[in-house]
Amino acid sequence: MSKIKIMDEILANKIAAGEVVERCASVVKELVENSIDANSSEIKIELKEAGTSLIKVTDNGIGMDKEDAILSFNRHATSKIKDESDLYNINTLGFRGEALASIASVSNVVLKTSQGEVGTLVNIKGGKIIKVENTEARKGTIFEITELFYNTPARLKHLKSLYTELSSITEYVNKIALSHPEIRFTLINNGNTILKTDGSNNLLKTISSIYGMDVARKMLEINNEDDDYIINGFISLPEVNRAGRNHIITLVNGRVVRNQELNRIINDSYHSYKPDNRYPIVVINIELDPSLVDVNIHPTKMDIKFSKLEELLDLVKKTIVNKLNKQTLIPVIEQPINDFDTELIIEEKVEVIESKEEKKVIELPKIEKPKYEEITLDFDNQIKEEEPKYEERLPLLYPVGLVHGTYIVCQNEIGMYLIDQHAAKERVNYELFLDRLSNPVKDKIPLLLPLTIELSNNEYIILKENFEFLNNMGFDIEEFGINSVIIKSHPIWLTKGFEDLQIRKIIEAVINKEKNFDLSKFNDHLSATLACKASIKANTNLSINEMEELINDLRKCHNPFNCPHGRPTVITFTKYELEKMFKRSGFESLK
Repeated sequence: MSKIKIMDEILANKIAAGEVVERCASVVKELVENSIDANSSEIKIELKEAGTSLIKVTDNGIGMDKEDAILSFNRHATSKIKDESDLYNINTLGFRGEALASIASVSNVVLKTSQGEVGTLVNIKGGKIIKVENTEARKGTIFEITELFYNTPARLKHLKSLYTELSSITEYVNKIALSHPEIRFTLINNGNTILKTDGSNNLLKTISSIYGMDVARKMLEINNEDDDYIINGFISLPEVNRAGRNHIITLVNGRVVRNQELNRIINDSYHSYKPDNRYPIVVINIELDPSLVDVNIHPTKMDIKFSKLEELLDLVKKTIVNKLNKQTLIPVIEQPINDFDTELIIEEKVEVIESKEEKKVIELPKIEKPKYEEITLDFDNQIKEEEPKYEERLPLLYPVGLVHGTYIVCQNEIGMYLIDQHAAKERVNYELFLDRLSNPVKDKIPLLLPLTIELSNNEYIILKENFEFLNNMGFDIEEFGINSVIIKSHPIWLTKGFEDLQIRKIIEAVINKEKNFDLSKFNDHLSATLACKASIKANTNLSINEMEELINDLRKCHNPFNCPHGRPTVITFTKYELEKMFKRSGFESLK
């Protein structure tokens, strides 16, 4: 007797649901994507108890007739692909035809849909049709999902806390709203509105709705293209960062996707502009021919493959790096508005209500701000900035003193600046060492007393293999007895007084090279290591002339705003912020 039998459809759908419907957010994702594919301009998601009690998705899309409404719950029933060739030209978010069947097999579903004439209601529970009848003819579709996972208790048991489930749904809705700023999204939980976008097709407005006005003010618009890709979107200033990668949002033809290589190159583009353990807020939409991407590698359709990935990575990195290199990236220290300041709104014109009948207009002086502060939230007319020369990226600063032997106090007509002398010198040294390592010269300096270095046997073997590498860097290195080497001369660019330390650091770095050796990464890491050891330490007093020399060197750097590890070199208090802290701003005008 045969042991192999074909599973019935309901059991098969339950198993498929484990792939497609893992949690409440999976249900929201599938229903919202169907609404988008139905050409909806408004989508409303209502939850009770983070979706564990109710998930209701309402749209104003094209709707379905009765026949399609019933057929849509059949497995592999879809209107989005018809034959195998369509798999290579997918233009919709959904296409498998599995989602509704999977959801219906593990919940109680009520569907109301109409194309504008006669409405249809379909009720399915546990994969079985309970009721089909006519209903109101409101154009669009409403899905109500209750009793989720009622017949799969193991999956119900493993749902996370309500806060975790709600966070997961919110994260998804945020991302899908960013991928479709032309659609008005509303997310409500237990009657409380969590997100509401206006559907004006302005991405910066959507970013503001999700992250707030302060973040939106510090986003930079990017645009670029080549023969295969068009990229556009917004990237945050380096000072706006988060602890996790979840805020690096990549969209492909309007689809929210995950690609580790793409996320890595975006984060690497901020190298030395921010700490390595912090991540920027980025929203990048990539447009390309659907035939160049495969979205059919995972049921969630978020993991994708590009056929020309290296070309895309190069375009993305070049675009972000070029954009950052045009900015003045000095963090501005802003004081929160307190009770006294609530009447003094930071605008050029401030209205102070003196009575119900009378209003007084105060004219405040215009305050010149660093360039990145000029990013406007006139959402339809973002400014176009010209590429500055390196010396122009950091304004002219005039040192006036030193605080705690560590922070140089400077001023100019814009305000007051504080420079971390160690971080600033570290940046100067880093770019010097990186240039010398990337463009080695033959000039050497002989050591008056050759340096002998003893190594363990395994370190000695590795170093012997890299003698030529060290010779190309400008070292004269030879074997010297058992497990020892002797250094007779070194490249001219080593820092005077730190030669011994820097030689040992270089030897150590060469021995610990990774197997998949990348020369540019090696040079970068080594430059950062050498720069830190050779820089001015805290509690070191400098003369005004030494401060001026350091500032002039810093102004010549490609990135004068951060040390190699991403810490800021300089911060500023604008003149207005100083006046506000001392309660001077607008005070004379009020008298």
